[in-house]
Amino acid sequence: MKNIILSIFLLMPLLLMSQSSVNPYNQSEDVEINATTVKFKNLEIEGINIAYREAGNPSNPTIVLLHGFPSSSHQYRKVLNQLSDEYHLVAPDYPGFGASDFPSSDDYAYTFDNLAVTINAFLEKKGLTSYALMIQDFGAPVGFRIATAHPERVTAIINQNGNAYEEGLGPAWAGIQNLWDEKTQANREALYPAFTLDGMKWQYAHGTRNPENLNPDSWHLDYLRVTRPGARTVYIDMFEDYQNNLKHYPKWQKYLRDNQPPLLIVWGKNDEFFPESGAEAFKRDVKNIDYNIYDTGHFALEEDGDDIIGKMRVFLQKLTI
Repeated sequence: MKNIILSIFLLMPLLLMSQSSVNPYNQSEDVEINATTVKFKNLEIEGINIAYREAGNPSNPTIVLLHGFPSSSHQYRKVLNQLSDEYHLVAPDYPGFGASDFPSSDDYAYTFDNLAVTINAFLEKKGLTSYALMIQDFGAPVGFRIATAHPERVTAIINQNGNAYEEGLGPAWAGIQNLWDEKTQANREALYPAFTLDGMKWQYAHGTRNPENLNPDSWHLDYLRVTRPGARTVYIDMFEDYQNNLKHYPKWQKYLRDNQPPLLIVWGKNDEFFPESGAEAFKRDVKNIDYNIYDTGHFALEEDGDDIIGKMRVFLQKLTI
């Protein structure tokens, strides 16, 4: 019996070597699996640590995912997980958002002009000179600034409730527009409820078919960030600065007319900030749009992510045919 056990023990390395020669889970597949894993990285841009999520093979076509308020690259977790098999995905957190540094407003100007400068510098330092842009909410003014500065770099735009038209501003802007009209402390304080936990939840849940479809971790995570010391002041400053985006709308619309970037619209029609009228307006300037409207709210990926990601895959595949 001892001799049999010893023989089996001695033969085990040979058996394992034999198995590895026919095992389909080989080294090349292991590399592919690792390439699709979401990595959490950092890159310093002019002294500011920019956190970002990256997934997929860098030799594949790149998609840059630009998040909205009050979120971060976390809002694109489904896209990163599902499209990394075919695409290279990069999702940065803006300064003051997500896991990126949050410098004081004395050290960093929290304007959309400056966010775009920082994110463009981030993309250039990453060596990204050809990419599709996915934009949502705050991601639209950041993304359109980058696109108008470097139209040759943008291969396509995927737009989930990212506005570029005045008729796309919904009733939820009323309080912020009061601040645009009168920059008083009272008008700033009137916006404070938006920064409560209930205010965070409303931004995710309003207009959805069923709030039980939503992961509450999203607004709880955002709440932790907006309640950091000084955060509310910075974000209200950005609400005030948003009025400057309206001055850029004609320039962005001209960019669309002149360059005709392939455009995928995947829009939550019940968004109180950017209703469906904002999506419709793009039809004036872009000739061929893959136009999709969803019966959901501001963060359409939360409730209809699987369908939207499926639309993205088909849309992007057509670009390479």
